[in-house]
Amino acid sequence: MHSIYARVNGISALWSTCVMVLLGAVALSSFLFNADPKGNLDIVSLKVFHSKTRRYPFRNEEIGFVKFNLSADFTPLFNWNTKQLFVYLEAEYTGAQGVNNTVVIWDRIVRRKEDATIDIVQKDKYKLRDLSGSFSNVQPAQYSLKYNVMPYVGVLTYGEAARTVEAIEFPDARDSVS
Repeated sequence: MHSIYARVNGISALWSTCVMVLLGAVALSSFLFNADPKGNLDIVSLKVFHSKTRRYPFRNEEIGFVKFNLSADFTPLFNWNTKQLFVYLEAEYTGAQGVNNTVVIWDRIVRRKEDATIDIVQKDKYKLRDLSGSFSNVQPAQYSLKYNVMPYVGVLTYGEAARTVEAIEFPDARDSVS
């Protein structure tokens, strides 16, 4: 005879094994979908201005402002295992010291398939700053629209939906916003 505890243990072990097998099947089935969303990215303007730093008021720095047109359709990325998408626009450039920099200037979290079509004309959400404080002697920047698929179960996947055709040079810094 088995006690009640042994019976509960056997049933819970069977139940947890079935759940783990089901979750593993869901995670593996996500690899069967090879969605490759495409979009268009156009940088309308890039302006650089002189500014005071927030932390050190007597120190100057240069801040870049980017305006862009963005259109992309991320609906093919949604399936039964997609919880949400993290979509972001980043600028990649080589600094004056030869260090590669990647800066996120805009992002959005997409939680529903109905909201996965993005068509915006907007300015940057985050200002473009360089650690050196200046954009002089900096290589031209390449802009790209990237995404991160966050599943309910499984591995995070990354991808790129759009990229500028040619690198865009940083203009000389101006003193006033106009």
